[in-house]
Order: sequence, then structure tokens, then C-alpha cells
Amino acid sequence: MLTGALLILAPLFLGFALALENRHLMTVIHYGVEGLIFFILALLGLGLGQMEGLSAQLGGMAAQVLILVVALLVANMIGLWLFHRWQPMSVERPDADASPGYRRLFLAGLKPLLAVVAGLFAGYFLLPSMPMAEQVATWALMLLLFLIGIQLRNAGLSLRKLLMNRQGLGIALSLALSSLMAGIALIPWLDLPWHDVLAMTSGFGWYSLSGIVIGDALGPAWGGVAFLNDVLREIIALAIIPLLIAARPAMAIGYGGATAMDFTLPVIRSSGGLACVPVAIASGFLLSFLSPVLMAVFLSLG
Repeated sequence: MLTGALLILAPLFLGFALALENRHLMTVIHYGVEGLIFFILALLGLGLGQMEGLSAQLGGMAAQVLILVVALLVANMIGLWLFHRWQPMSVERPDADASPGYRRLFLAGLKPLLAVVAGLFAGYFLLPSMPMAEQVATWALMLLLFLIGIQLRNAGLSLRKLLMNRQGLGIALSLALSSLMAGIALIPWLDLPWHDVLAMTSGFGWYSLSGIVIGDALGPAWGGVAFLNDVLREIIALAIIPLLIAARPAMAIGYGGATAMDFTLPVIRSSGGLACVPVAIASGFLLSFLSPVLMAVFLSLG
């Protein structure tokens, strides 16, 4: 567990160290990342489908997901509200014709679920036992992190400028700290050691990472719980961003976690205006680095 948890960090930082200028290669990497994400999620579903006693555990998994989602939602909203009170942020009025395309975004948000469900049905009904699937998923995740590291380095973002963005840094830290506080509160409620509970609450919306890392360390059932918790964060964020961003921009931007720099960014831009974009990118970027680090550290304590 220690080796697997710590090794996930090396590809991310190795990719971040590479500077590329070839636009064609960056396009290939972009599509490679998209393909790897769905491949990894399908393998996660495959592991769930081939898990012994799956039907008997589904009710318990649903309860654990509900507990995690509600606890993190409450804790994150409180933490981000307190940060907003301390460092208020104003947003510009968006263009009247700006259309965030909610239907398209919600449908896109369902694609990760469909990939997992497809893998689950294939593993349960069609495919024989595949003991190598877990190792394949781990290696695929390491390749994904390497490519994401390259994307982060070559996105035209200065790490120094991101760290100097006080709003983005504060939102990221508020989200991370409130998530860990929720994890501490959940220790008596989840049948896991304290460090594993904290690892579960450190996904910050990065479902393709948390599902496989937690599943590799704690088993496919907990991997499924971690995945559902983080993918539901993304879907909830799409719903609450337009409602909150005018009055409480820190809460709207922060709850999306790591997705604020990519998937939920169009909604943040459409609902809050251009002033929110650098804050969202800084927050999402920092959480994208914090998530694998925290999960690796907590899982290595087991």
C-alpha cells in the first residue's frame, strides 16, 4: 500500500517538469487523457462487478456515499462561507446572452457514471475473472497523472502567480481544510481507520484519481464509494454555481474542487464573469496537486 500510494506522485511531478511547445503533441495528449479517464473508470466498474457479494454490499455503499456527500457539502459550505466573510470577493455582471449550456454539461457529467456502469455490467455478466485488471488500472492511472502533469505545466500557468492569487489560494485551502474536518467528524461513522477516512475525503472532485487509488488500497467497494462521492460533487457544483456565485462566489467556485479549472469552469465564467476565471483556475490547480499528495500520505500510514 505504501509503495503504490507514494508512486502515484512521481508521474505527476515528472510530467510537470516537462515543457512542450508542439501543439499537435499537446492535442494528442489531451485526447489521450480523455480516453484514459474513461478506460480507468471502466476498469473501476469491472472491479466492482467482479467483487464477491456485490449485491449484498450495494445498500451499505449507498449509505456511505450519502454520508460522505452530505458531510462534505455541509463542511465545505461552512468553510467557504467563513472564507468569504473574511475575504469577500465581488463579481461582474455576466453578459445577458451568456449561455452556460447546462443540459450539455449535465449530460457530460453523467458520462463518467456511464463508463463505470458499463464496466460493472461487463464484469458481472460477461467477462471472466480478471485478476490483472487492478494492476492495469494502477499503471493506467500513473500514465494519466504523467499526462496531466504535462498539461498543467504547458497550460500557460505560472505556479508563482497561482500561489500569489490570494482568493484562489484561500478557496483551495478552505476547501481542503473543511474536507479534512468533515473526515475527522466521520471517523466514528465509517468502518475505516482514521487515516483512510481522511484519504476518502481528499479527492476534491477528482473522481478518476480517487476511485482507483482508494480502490487499490481499500478494495473495489470503497473505490466505488470514493468515485461516486467525487462525481456527485461535480454534478452538485454544476447546479449550485449559478445560484451562489453572485452573492457568495467563494462558495460557488470552491465547492467544485479540482474541477474548477476545467469541467465547471465554463459555468463559473458564464455565471460570474471573467473576474472569476483566474480565481477558479488557481483554486482548481492547487487542489489538483493537493489531492494526490494528501491521499498518498494518508494511505501510506496504513
